[in-house]
Amino acid sequence: MAGTTRLRVQDWLDAGMTALAAHGPDALKAEPLARALGTTKGSFYWHFADVPAFHAALIAEWSAQANTALFDVAEQAETHTRALRRMAQQIAAPAPDDPHAAVEPAMRAWAAAHDGARKAVAQVDAARLTVITALLERVGVSNPEIARVILAAAIGLPRNPPGDPMGTLVDLVLALR
Repeated sequence: MAGTTRLRVQDWLDAGMTALAAHGPDALKAEPLARALGTTKGSFYWHFADVPAFHAALIAEWSAQANTALFDVAEQAETHTRALRRMAQQIAAPAPDDPHAAVEPAMRAWAAAHDGARKAVAQVDAARLTVITALLERVGVSNPEIARVILAAAIGLPRNPPGDPMGTLVDLVLALR
């Protein structure tokens, strides 16, 4: 990236997502990120006032990506049942080719010690819960606890578990209506 290519804010955010997923929040500092991008810390500070400003931008980017993915899945499905199933699966097991698939567990871990990350995770979870609840209601399941169970299972499953446990859970819930 260094040399004649001028870095953009998005380049730094992408590098931050990769670093967070691979090494945790301690890697979210100007010097290691600059090294990873083959540039200097000066480029970092050209784009961000300081490391906390970078953290805030990174958290906002993750939140925006998570919400976009949520609504894209819900809107693209042919039926409410398929939307519910795909959305739950996307949370539990994002596409293997998604470059930021490992970011969510790292963001959740970071949220244990970082207020901004904690707030963003809570907002993303609230949006997911709202959509799951609405989809369940549209297919005739009105118990809001079921939405919480589906979200909790999706969040708690290891990334890309064997089989299709999330799909099975959603199918079970739908069979009970």
